[in-house]
Amino acid sequence: MSEAQHLNRAASAMVEIVEGVEPGHLTAPTPCTEYAVRDLLNHLLFWGPSLEGAARKETVPPPAPAESDVDLVVGDWKAAVVEQLDRMAQVWSAPGAWSGSTHMGGPDEMPGALVGSMVTIELVVHSWDLGKATGQSPRLDEALLDFAFGEVGKMAEQGRALGAFGAEVPVPDTAPLLDRLVALTGRNPDWTP
Repeated sequence: MSEAQHLNRAASAMVEIVEGVEPGHLTAPTPCTEYAVRDLLNHLLFWGPSLEGAARKETVPPPAPAESDVDLVVGDWKAAVVEQLDRMAQVWSAPGAWSGSTHMGGPDEMPGALVGSMVTIELVVHSWDLGKATGQSPRLDEALLDFAFGEVGKMAEQGRALGAFGAEVPVPDTAPLLDRLVALTGRNPDWTP
């Protein structure tokens, strides 16, 4: 399975979860401790255009200096998130999206494959976050989880240094792959609201 196919499956899983989010869920906490459900949806909308631009090798700055400066979860927010995810899957499936260098909303160049992997991880982990917060289970196949787990393993230390991941949560080696993946990013697989 190609990297783009993994990203597409992650986006599809996220779409299913987002479609199950109800307005009453927006204030619910998530395992991503700095975000309630509304904040996490805002995060996806805030960074989505930059991540789309990265696939096209374009620098697309975020819509405001910080996520907290803007609330994008307005109007038909569910449709907006689903459309964003669909566009992201489409542009990361284009030839050349995973090759060469690109930007992720800022001036620093990064390998396209690294950014694509980061997008895939973001979709997988935040699908789990939203699912846990709203009583849903994301449909993430074993091949996708295996890919995401391998990619998180490559960047976990750097992710922690940048504040993107928390300290690894200890889980048994026999734990399900999704549990081991989220634990590697600093989330407790047994989290409940």
